Amino acid sequence: MTTLAKYLNTDAHDPALIDVITTVTEVGKTISQLLKKGALADILGEAGNQNVQGEEQKKLDVLANDLLLDALATNSHCAGVASEELDDATPANADGSLLVLFDPLDGSSNIDINMAVGTIFSILPYQRQGHMSENSDFLQAGNKQLAAGYLLYGTSTVLALTIADNVVMFSLDPDTGDYVLIEDNVQIDADTSEYAINASNYRHWRAPMQQYIDELIAGKTGVRGRDFNTRWVAAMVGDVHRILCRGGLFTYPFDTKDPNKAGKLRLMYEANPMSLLIERAGGAATDAVNRILEVEPTEIHQRVPVVLGSKNEVNYVADLHVKHADQ
Repeated sequence: MTTLAKYLNTDAHDPALIDVITTVTEVGKTISQLLKKGALADILGEAGNQNVQGEEQKKLDVLANDLLLDALATNSHCAGVASEELDDATPANADGSLLVLFDPLDGSSNIDINMAVGTIFSILPYQRQGHMSENSDFLQAGNKQLAAGYLLYGTSTVLALTIADNVVMFSLDPDTGDYVLIEDNVQIDADTSEYAINASNYRHWRAPMQQYIDELIAGKTGVRGRDFNTRWVAAMVGDVHRILCRGGLFTYPFDTKDPNKAGKLRLMYEANPMSLLIERAGGAATDAVNRILEVEPTEIHQRVPVVLGSKNEVNYVADLHVKHADQ
């Protein structure tokens, strides 16, 4: 049996990276336990305030954020921490070599109805050791990530992680408290017949995305010549996990509903770490045309459109957008 500790503690992995990943996954155990207690732990309902995105925070949003922030701030290898829930990054240890970004509880609207939620994290190198970190230190393209992953709190707690060139999955054993390896080389099929999208925003999409979904709905009677199924978890972490397990496409495309938000998802906390996982599992991730991991961020709460998953389907979406641009 290969545990997370055994997998991480090899000569191939940087000790600082191992320590920071261990800190995140240990906090994940606490969050998992709180979710299992649900209303009994008084974690359900609104916290009574909004995050930097202007969204109502759930009680466990705040608690998960504080647990991760406190644990990482005391990790000697962590130079700074950025959370989706906070306006600015938090300096930690000036001599640290790593920066950590996280979404403490993706899909938190699912908490009160007992559906899947998760923690997403991204780890970047820190270049100014000896100085306190600032927001600007986090503004690195996604291809600079040293590691990324998520913890999915569902019927079981699952960790998906990428450090080197592959993606691995672990399941938290409730009896031993160990994360146990369940998949050591996750791969996504290039083709799929499943897609995830919030169809209620159809009227706000650009023409090529409307055409794409129209083609999928037409199924075998349309130009695609086969039927497709819609799957939607309402938590990116759940939809990405399904794609890593059995393929598929997930998209939250550009829409015109709010002119100030080019996309709903956050580049640094959601799009970048998930794109790294998807690409290393053989899939693709774009903003509909351009590779997400090459986007140069301009601020830590930047939003982007996202199309990710099975490579051939992601490329098909990109081709439609290019064709429309040429017309």
